[in-house]
Amino acid sequence: MIERTEPTGRRERKKAATRQKIADTALRLFLERGYDAVGIRDVAAEADVAVTTVFAHFASKEALVFEQDQDFEQRLVHAVTGRAPHEALVPALHREIRALVHHCTADGAAPIWHMIETSPALRQYEETMRLRHAESLATAIAADAAVTVDGRPQHSTTACRTIARFAIDAFTLAREAADPDLALDEIFRMIEAAWNTAGTGGHPATPAGR
Repeated sequence: MIERTEPTGRRERKKAATRQKIADTALRLFLERGYDAVGIRDVAAEADVAVTTVFAHFASKEALVFEQDQDFEQRLVHAVTGRAPHEALVPALHREIRALVHHCTADGAAPIWHMIETSPALRQYEETMRLRHAESLATAIAADAAVTVDGRPQHSTTACRTIARFAIDAFTLAREAADPDLALDEIFRMIEAAWNTAGTGGHPATPAGR
C-alpha cells in the first residue's frame, strides 16, 4: 500500500478530504456509467461540490482517474533522494517500483485499468504522465550521480534519462505480467547491468551508492 504524507492543519485536512471525495466519486461514476458518459458537472453534482471546486483540485477530467499522480511522482524522486546513505540507486528504485506495482495490481484495480486501456484520452494522459515522471526521476538521478571520479561525472545526462525511462517502463511491463515480482526481478537485473556499464564513460562501475 502506498503511504501518503498526511496534511497538517485543519484547513489542509479539509482540503485533502474534499479532493479525495471528488476523486472517489468520479471513479465510481466512471466505472458505473462509463468514462465517456460522465461529465465534470455529473461528478460535481454527485460529490455535492461546485464545478469550480472540482477544477480547483483537478486540472482535467482525465486527472480525476490518476488522482495519485503527484504522490507517485514524489515517491519515485524520494526513492533516489531519500534512500539510506550507502544504499545503491538501482535497488532503491526496484523497491519503490515494486511497491507501486503492488498498489496498482491490488484487488479491484482490474476494472480501472480496463477503463484506461479502452479510452484513447486516458491512454494519452497516462503516457504524458509517465514521461513527466521519467523526467523528474532523471533529474533526481542526475543530481545524485553528479559525484565525479578523477574529475569525470560517473554517469552522463543521457545515461540518467535512459535509466529513468527504463524504471518507468518497468512499472508498466510488470503490471501487465502474469507474475509482476518475477518480471521486476528480471527487468531490474538488466537495468542494474546497464547502469553499471554506463558508469565512468562506459567502463564497468561499482553500484552507484551515495
